[in-house]
Amino acid sequence: MGLYRGVALTVAGSDSGGGAGIQADLKTFAALRVFGTSALAAVTVQNSLGVRGFHPVPEETVRGQIDAVCSDFPVGAVKTGMLASQALVRATAEALEAAGVRNLVVDPVMVSQSGDPLLGEDAAAALRDRLLPLALLATPNLPEAEVLLGRRIPGPEAMEEAARDLLALGPKGVLLKGGHLEGEELVDVLALPGDLRVFRQSRLHTENTHGTGCTLSAAVAAELAAGCDLPEAVDRGRRYLRQALEAGVRYGRGHGCPGHGVTPSWVDRR
Repeated sequence: MGLYRGVALTVAGSDSGGGAGIQADLKTFAALRVFGTSALAAVTVQNSLGVRGFHPVPEETVRGQIDAVCSDFPVGAVKTGMLASQALVRATAEALEAAGVRNLVVDPVMVSQSGDPLLGEDAAAALRDRLLPLALLATPNLPEAEVLLGRRIPGPEAMEEAARDLLALGPKGVLLKGGHLEGEELVDVLALPGDLRVFRQSRLHTENTHGTGCTLSAAVAAELAAGCDLPEAVDRGRRYLRQALEAGVRYGRGHGCPGHGVTPSWVDRR
């Protein structure tokens, strides 16, 4: 494919501040030399200080975008992000099923970095019951996992059981992210059928964290589109995010975001 290592699709909301959402996904795809396509599911009104409002795109338009891309491009992987309503979750699931998507990464976006809610209870239930079973990988953080499981996850010792319980909801893999826990050590848990992997690394002290979840899920999807298997895609996605956080940028008055333009060592720099 020349410059590009594959084709990926993001189905998500926009971020007018540029740090998260479809903007972050497309920047990540480009940094990892994967051709990015998109289906816009919501338009947000936000900047680095918070979300002022959001406007869902009509379900038929979201379906149409997914069909238009998947019927024309050799899409190797898809990621979903903010899907603002129950109807949008169901429409997205139906369109992805109809397109025969196999490599689906579901980032269950429920709350923004600034704490603004982005998903209602009915939509969260539809995501759990309708979209997660289609996923090759789900990438919830701890607050999102607590909503999906209906219980608290008090610390690292509870994450392994929680990851297994999330796996029982239907995805083929779960990456449970522990960044919301306190302490100097970050713990993520990857649950696969018959396999559980715990990743530990030192915490990077930075305020440039807006869009980290979007960036990680997009990076995993990009590596899947480039031909990696799931464990390698997760490993590379985590490594890319770490490098992007180390190169973080802050242009607004609130949280900054990862430096999406970093190019990791395994990507051809042509």
